[in-house]
Amino acid sequence: MASSLLRFLTCGSVDDGKSTLIGRLLYDTRAVLDDQMTALEADSARVGTQGADLDFALLVDGLAAEREQGITIDVAYRFFATERRKFIVADTPGHEQYTRNMVTGASTADAAVILVDARKGVLVQTRRHSFLCALLGIRTVVLAVNKMDLVGWDRTRFEAIAAEYATFAESIGLSAVTPIALSGLTGEGVVAPSPLGGRTLLDWLETVEAASSDTASAFRMPVQWVNRPNPEFRGYAGLIAAGAARPGDRVRVLPSGRESRIERIVAMPDDLSEAGAGQSVTLTLTDEVDVSRGDVIASAEDPPAVADQFEATVVWMDEETLSPGRSYLLKIGARTATAQVTAIKHKINVNTLERLAATRLELNDIAVCNLSLDRPIAFEPYDVSRDLGGFILIDRITNRTVGAGMIRFALRRADNIHWQAIDVDRAARAAMKGQTGQVIWLTGLSGAGKSTIANLVDKRLHALGRHTYLLDGDNVRHGLNRDLGFTEEDRVENIRRVAEVARLMADAGLIVITAFISPFRAERRMARERMAEGEFTEVFVDAPLAVAEARDAKGLYAKARAGQLKNFTGIDSPYEAPEAAEIVIDTTKTSAVEAAEAIVARIIGTG
Repeated sequence: MASSLLRFLTCGSVDDGKSTLIGRLLYDTRAVLDDQMTALEADSARVGTQGADLDFALLVDGLAAEREQGITIDVAYRFFATERRKFIVADTPGHEQYTRNMVTGASTADAAVILVDARKGVLVQTRRHSFLCALLGIRTVVLAVNKMDLVGWDRTRFEAIAAEYATFAESIGLSAVTPIALSGLTGEGVVAPSPLGGRTLLDWLETVEAASSDTASAFRMPVQWVNRPNPEFRGYAGLIAAGAARPGDRVRVLPSGRESRIERIVAMPDDLSEAGAGQSVTLTLTDEVDVSRGDVIASAEDPPAVADQFEATVVWMDEETLSPGRSYLLKIGARTATAQVTAIKHKINVNTLERLAATRLELNDIAVCNLSLDRPIAFEPYDVSRDLGGFILIDRITNRTVGAGMIRFALRRADNIHWQAIDVDRAARAAMKGQTGQVIWLTGLSGAGKSTIANLVDKRLHALGRHTYLLDGDNVRHGLNRDLGFTEEDRVENIRRVAEVARLMADAGLIVITAFISPFRAERRMARERMAEGEFTEVFVDAPLAVAEARDAKGLYAKARAGQLKNFTGIDSPYEAPEAAEIVIDTTKTSAVEAAEAIVARIIGTG
């Protein structure tokens, strides 16, 4: 018996007939939804075929009108039902530029209806959407060869398309493909039998058992909420992702690894003796175990793995490019961590399945990447569990969802590398020097005066007996960062390395002064977050572009204007000014000496 609800998506190339097909399904299944029929539907049912055809035409025109109004940039969800099943259909756009929306619709689908125009056959976008379905774990697919009425229901044509698609589907791991000949316009092969015979699409939808790639069977429940209404009760609420739970079962809380047993499965009006996948429950444990939102409660005999570095497939969904080294928020279930793409191993040309070298990801690119997180998380490969293997990436400044991904496996070094305990800590080193380790981060356009001010600060602190080190943008490119250029990706990596060095020096108790253009807010935020609260001071050395260019002691602006120096900040590469710097210095009004004294006064005041 098929489950009572089926989530599926429709996809395919532009003008293959998705709107018409969905309109036909919605119209021809309306008989079981009499209480939801509109007055127009009721009238058209009474006047006979002509009225019904008009009603269907209006429905399809409505779907087309939505597209003209811009609905194609989102996923349109439709709901309908028959006497045998309920359906949620994600109507995804066919244009390549809306790949991210197709991914959104496919992420929760159990099955896919991939349309092909009988006159055109299998197209590039057909292959693209099929690859994405396979990538996102959809294993149950119907190949809907649409508009068969326009080729005279030619069986030879239908079989040739089905054979061509079957060969491609097998190459990407789609084995459960059912070809159906139909006409969305006439309804033949959709609800009514087609001249070629065989199953109708509706019959397939009503009876198919969706084959998921998920294979997790042991108990897993990501904790969504810790419920503690009073000191006597502490419950952990969540949706069971896999397996079953019973009172008395031994469980492990991850990533901490602490073990306990299930005491109760709390429900209304009575507790449950057992709960399984798909149920939302509240568990209590027999022991006082520290459990937080985002933790995973799992079978102690067969727990998921824990790691902080992964290989993952990433679908980039933002207009702004992804650059390795840039910091994002990663959300997997209820857990949020800070993540960086440390390497792009290759992009995937989904039309040819070719692997391509890449240093950045553009909108709708799909790539295999290495990810590094700031903390370990419980996970399972996406092929085992969508819930514990699928994630999204969020821009830390705008809070936009910029990417989606599927964890493939943990990198072995994540298991082999551990923090080594060190007895002489940060506080001991700082105490020996009689100061607090900290980072003073000067940012601004080239020519703003950063290096001049930083040098004066360093000299003044040295005269006061403070232990300092100055990291200058040009100097580090002679050694540490000599392999980096000036593309956006290289600028991100440049600042990532400098931030790590500055953190280590501050950990040694030094006052670290940095002078870097550091044009992007995301990287300056990343540098700040590597330091303890109050130990990072951002100094915006503010000079209008015209003033900085007029100074141009190194002749860089002149070269950039002449086209001899590419990706130069302020000319053909952006500078994102700080929004809340601790110190802002207007160098058109403040001298370098005055600026240095203001910075030193703050440093002396903070340690």
